[in-house]
Amino acid sequence: MSTEPPATCPGCGIALPHRDGPVHAYLGASPECWALYGEVLAREYSAQTEHPRHHLTVDAYAVQHPGVPERRAMQSVCIHLMRLCLLLERDADPPAAARMMARILERRPALRWLEPPLPNGTVTVADIAAATDTESHRLAVERWSADLWQAWAAHHATVRQWLAETRA
Repeated sequence: MSTEPPATCPGCGIALPHRDGPVHAYLGASPECWALYGEVLAREYSAQTEHPRHHLTVDAYAVQHPGVPERRAMQSVCIHLMRLCLLLERDADPPAAARMMARILERRPALRWLEPPLPNGTVTVADIAAATDTESHRLAVERWSADLWQAWAAHHATVRQWLAETRA
């Protein structure tokens, strides 16, 4: 048994048993949280049928782990917030949202760093990992993404403006 204290993720704040490992280049996640996210993604990718809300998993994790104010982190958070808006508010289907995101990236709107909310949501990747079947996983992902979209409510007008500027 490890004598090291649990590691707290700088993005979502969850405390997980210490684990050495890689981290993402610009997302602000602990090695422990990043590994748990990898396990969740592996579960989604190994499903017999494609997880219909997989994009929500990716978007939720990215906006909950925004990193620090630098170009890649800023672009990531902005793009993932725009896709959350498209999927949750405009009920875009994932392929249509993917096409819209490609169009947005081509048009290069004037994005800027958005100060992350505190707390940055109340649902974490640990809640998704705890799901025991496909339906509870789907519901947990939907709850997670909606929780994070609400957490970023102070920036909704900006996100909607970026979408309007790119006619998405």
